[in-house]
Amino acid sequence: MAGHDPLLTDLYQLTMLQGYRASGIGREEAVFELFFRSLPPQRNFLVACGLDMVIDFLETFSFSPADLDWLSSRPQFDPAFVRSLAGLKFSGDVWAMPEGTVFFAGEPVVRVRAPLEEAQLVETRLINLIHFQTLIAAKAARMRLAAPAAVLVDFGLRRCHGGEAGLLAARSAFIAGFDGTSTVRAGERFGIPVYGTMAHSFVQAFAREEEAFLAFARSHPGPVVLLIDTYDTVAAAGKVARVARRLAAEGREKKIAGVRIDSGDLAALSVRVREILDRDGLGDVRILVSGNLDEHSIRALAASAPVDGFGVGTRLGTSADAPCLDCVYKLVESGGEPRFKRSSGKATLPGVKQVFRSRGPDGRISDTIALADEEVDGEPLLVPVMKGGKRIFSERLETARERFSAQIALLPDELRQLSAAAPVHPQLSSALASMASAVAGGTAVRVTKNA
Repeated sequence: MAGHDPLLTDLYQLTMLQGYRASGIGREEAVFELFFRSLPPQRNFLVACGLDMVIDFLETFSFSPADLDWLSSRPQFDPAFVRSLAGLKFSGDVWAMPEGTVFFAGEPVVRVRAPLEEAQLVETRLINLIHFQTLIAAKAARMRLAAPAAVLVDFGLRRCHGGEAGLLAARSAFIAGFDGTSTVRAGERFGIPVYGTMAHSFVQAFAREEEAFLAFARSHPGPVVLLIDTYDTVAAAGKVARVARRLAAEGREKKIAGVRIDSGDLAALSVRVREILDRDGLGDVRILVSGNLDEHSIRALAASAPVDGFGVGTRLGTSADAPCLDCVYKLVESGGEPRFKRSSGKATLPGVKQVFRSRGPDGRISDTIALADEEVDGEPLLVPVMKGGKRIFSERLETARERFSAQIALLPDELRQLSAAAPVHPQLSSALASMASAVAGGTAVRVTKNA
């Protein structure tokens, strides 16, 4: 991945840095917050994801000699400015929602306190990392809600928009409840279970379909899943039974763990295949399906067909129905003074903020966005993850996955549906509302304390 590349950014981050330094304000302390302005109609919530990569990026941020040589060749930059970048590191503090946290529009997900020039410079890559992984986690969460008991496997690498996207999509989907991925590097790097079957070309390479099944099963030490829709799915199910008997005669019982259907009427075919497998004593062989699936087709199949698992590719890895989210990173305090944006349709709230979550007697979630130093009932969702440019927060991927599972189970039923529910609007604390009103009205507000 290109995670540590300081030039993987927008040009204006560097031109602004040059301007900050020339004006002498680059080292003033500033606070930026990353949040999502709104949710698409198809999303009732989002799932925080990508924090681990953000921390890694910030902790290792630096310009290489080759980076500086290239910048020196650009007419936009003064040579002295480029030379000054040689020792630049991120030295700030970061708070964030841990991965797997369910959240809503308008809530800060990441907060960065650092010298202005540093906090500004990292904007593009922070948005890039958090936006994509949160996008995919939210899509995967809908698929998990559609089939709570089924095996879900990410098949999306080949259709993702680049290799890094495919790798991070596998990780995001795992946090949001998927059981594994077909992406081998995700298994090696993140410890995610790796699943795989065979392609139609493997079956076609043999003179007979049954011969292909036997060769594949014999070549693997463990149980296998056979792809049965290359020619005639129903006929292939009968062949699987014959292959299972031959393997058992060779001392390879329980060699066939499952069959996969990738085309046709998946509901009708799975019923027929289940009948054949059960008739021939293969009741423990699972049926997996794939082929342009989304949460709606998964829900329909899970409710009406004997399908044990789903391989999900394109529509997961591209979040096909909502391929982008309105994610922004905005200045909220500079030099000890609250900052805000008044632009029409894009106004922001001033001040350093925290999100507090509580549950009412009816179990409903209630979130309050408050100033960071306020005392508000509820659990603070932003936790410290970096101090002085160093990581102070680390957790296992399984912990993030468990957090998601626990939080999704506590959501109200209407938010757990695939249809659009009434949007959740976090409350504003009285102190934050007063600050926003004062700043908007032109009243000077000086910040004296911040968490």
